[in-house]
Amino acid sequence: MKLLITNDDGISSVFLHELIFALKAAGHELFVVAPKHEQSWTGASKTRGRPVKSSVVDRGFGCPTWIVDGTPSDCVNIAIAHLLPEKIEGVISGINVGFNCSLGFILASGTVAGAWEGALHGLPAIAVSQDVSENIYYKLKDHDGQPDGALLATLKASAAHAARLATVILPSTPPRSFIVHNLNFPDPCGSDTLVKKTVPAHFFVPGLFTPADAEGRHTLIWTQGEDVSPAKPLTDLKCIESGHISHTVLDYRKLGH
Repeated sequence: MKLLITNDDGISSVFLHELIFALKAAGHELFVVAPKHEQSWTGASKTRGRPVKSSVVDRGFGCPTWIVDGTPSDCVNIAIAHLLPEKIEGVISGINVGFNCSLGFILASGTVAGAWEGALHGLPAIAVSQDVSENIYYKLKDHDGQPDGALLATLKASAAHAARLATVILPSTPPRSFIVHNLNFPDPCGSDTLVKKTVPAHFFVPGLFTPADAEGRHTLIWTQGEDVSPAKPLTDLKCIESGHISHTVLDYRKLGH
């Protein structure tokens, strides 16, 4: 398939690179349009207050590649309207550093939003995220995003699963259906890790900012939140906590029903 690939961690993310390599190995024709800088938790926002610049780059992917100094939604919208030389058949966003599970995070996710922008263009779309512990997340930040051997093995397995699943999911998703497939991979993940259908967890995430400092500034922090999901059906959060791959079908037509 001809696919547009984006993410929210930026063009330099190893997690993005492993997804690209796996999709190419699976035989897909790729176009990569990713943010110039990290755009985590930007949701479906589009840059309105300034012009957004796109540039052709060569990052050694072996496919046409651009960077955009905006959000994942900017990337997909600009790509489809102005950058891609031909029509594509689907959009894949990721692999995100950290999970994008639960109602508390899906709507805020730049990764999910990149896929959602594809759905807004009538295309089948997939968001892909890799769970990591809080400790590993900050370790990645301190080591320029480079995963160690164990995490890299998990990442490669997750990317291979994503490529395999994309080959099945994208052709089976009707066009113009407003559907995003949200995939979340556990850590560790191996070639034999099972995929399970899930729903978004009911998860409250209050208190995401510190108290004001002396200059009145609040800083975003991580919070454990509160999972109030019923016991059934299986949620995305419980799924990856159990060591399985979560596949949630986000049908945006059901909002308000």
